Amino acid sequence: MTINQKIEHWLISHKRNLTQAKRPFVTLSYAQSWDGSITTRSGESLALSGAEATRLTHQLRSLHDGILVGIGTVLTDDPQLTVREWSGPNPQPIVLDSQLRMPVNARLCHHTDKNCWVLTRIKDANDYSDQVEIITLGSDIDGRVNLLDALALLWEKGIRMLMVEGGSDVITAFLKAQLADALVLTVAPTLVGGYKGVGNLGICHKHLLPQIRPLSAEMLGDDLIMWGDLQYQPSSLEQSGL
Repeated sequence: MTINQKIEHWLISHKRNLTQAKRPFVTLSYAQSWDGSITTRSGESLALSGAEATRLTHQLRSLHDGILVGIGTVLTDDPQLTVREWSGPNPQPIVLDSQLRMPVNARLCHHTDKNCWVLTRIKDANDYSDQVEIITLGSDIDGRVNLLDALALLWEKGIRMLMVEGGSDVITAFLKAQLADALVLTVAPTLVGGYKGVGNLGICHKHLLPQIRPLSAEMLGDDLIMWGDLQYQPSSLEQSGL
């Protein structure tokens, strides 16, 4: 069985167990260097994946109902988030954009098959075309879109499997909220010394850090692909029932 087949089988097995869920199954998927960097500095774009790993990313997209990125990724990379190097349907493009900075000329606003969903806290969205659906949600304690509310809404709209590609702020937010269920990580054979893929999780004790179990790893071209389920430990307050 190839690595592509192994990862597809693993994800499909999770999809079969979603009948009682109230939110989508969330897969984090991104590429980093050996030192954990995803780019040289915030706001810069850096392609790290090799050709084989890029094809795997497109395969992963085809296995998910929706694909979510933060507005920072849109402003930096202007991604398409489509399936181009694998056979399969395009996922629903979704942008997390608290301040509604989505450019009207972004490529996500001009898909031929799917409108882009923009999750924001802003109500006034008169400047956007019919190809963009603005969805206003409540905020969390940091003034950003409430992720629990966002996932509940996406579930209601038919998103059962959600792929989160980044950037760092979005990846970190899903991990801090313990709302990421699985990880597919591409590790490129290079050192960057730059901007990290995961920021401060606010966790001081090792035993409370998210774990990847069971963990699988295999080479794909020049890249190391690591994948597994994310496991979280309850905080001391949760353990004490407070």
